[in-house]
Amino acid sequence: MPTIEVLTSINAPTERCFRLALSVDLHTISTRQTGETIVAGVQSGELQLGDSVTFRARHFGLWQTLTSRITALDAPHHFRDEMQRGAFRYMRHDHYFEAQDSGATLMRDVFAFASPLGWLGNLVDALVLKRYLRRFLVERGRVVKEYAEIEQWRIVLTATAQARG
Repeated sequence: MPTIEVLTSINAPTERCFRLALSVDLHTISTRQTGETIVAGVQSGELQLGDSVTFRARHFGLWQTLTSRITALDAPHHFRDEMQRGAFRYMRHDHYFEAQDSGATLMRDVFAFASPLGWLGNLVDALVLKRYLRRFLVERGRVVKEYAEIEQWRIVLTATAQARG
């Protein structure tokens, strides 16, 4: 099963980074390149344990729908989202946050996936999807970093607080 690991160093407190990574509002900002929108589940704010969200996005010229659920949460150190329905045979995304002595945060994404269709899916995973998904995760990390390091984080987390009431 292919696994991708992406490290992002963020000059911001761990709790801020953690909350931004759980924000569906920031997620949709970070995935603009795929036209990703939320079509079901949590529509705004921070995801919590047990929450699910369904995204619709364009990948490789095709519209895809994926439903993911938060299946583990240990604030502000780790959360996991797992695919419930979608194009993959399997998908699990672990998000780790480690405070650094400097006051920064090391965000580590570990993304494990497998495509359907047996050996053909394995070939697509190795030749195309692993590289594509790494770029997708790097871009997402870049946006979390950007928002966490400047005052824009306040806008996203204020919207999050209002969404949860």
